[in-house]
Amino acid sequence: MENLHQLKQLQKLYRYRALEIAYFDEPKEVKMSDTPAMRLPNQMDALRKMVFSCSLCGLSKSRKNVVFGEGNESAQIMFVGEGPGAVEDQTGRPFVGKSGQLLTKIIETTLECKREDVYIANIVKCRPPLNRAPDREEAQSCLPFLLRQIEMVDPQMIITLGATAYQYLTGDFERGISKIRGEVMHFGERLLVPTFHPSFLLRNPSAKRYVFNDMKKIKALLS
Repeated sequence: MENLHQLKQLQKLYRYRALEIAYFDEPKEVKMSDTPAMRLPNQMDALRKMVFSCSLCGLSKSRKNVVFGEGNESAQIMFVGEGPGAVEDQTGRPFVGKSGQLLTKIIETTLECKREDVYIANIVKCRPPLNRAPDREEAQSCLPFLLRQIEMVDPQMIITLGATAYQYLTGDFERGISKIRGEVMHFGERLLVPTFHPSFLLRNPSAKRYVFNDMKKIKALLS
């Protein structure tokens, strides 16, 4: 529980930094100099090793595999989803089921680049049971790892897939995905665009045109 509390506090500091909010009084519990075990690595392989041994929340008890993230570690574009599904839990790779196949098609046909040219990760790195959305404790436990990945990849554009990814990454729980989808906003020095999750598109094929328009906007911003 002490490690969980420290990571929650660390997550707040990383979020403040990402949003360019100044903070002055660092909580005693999370002083980096006093808690060397809570320092997150500056190398992706070391961070991956830390995540693979994580047991901060209950999802670690039911997972088959940690789904760390994959792609170009210097990518211009980073996709952030909600969490692994059944196929991802089996393979240890993000977005490789039906939703992942659709995401790959979106990347190749609308952004006109290869899947391996972008970076793909999730809010949580272990599968929630029955593919439910991660709860706040689970998301807050895992978010420091994602924020460190964002720092290391340093993308120009972050694309959040679905409401859950947007809400937990930005802290904005007031607006629904339908209202903010396609809106270009700042996330620190980076741009962030929320859009629909591929699983939503599988259930609602008519919504694909909205995501297509979002990707065209993103491509124009990066060109």
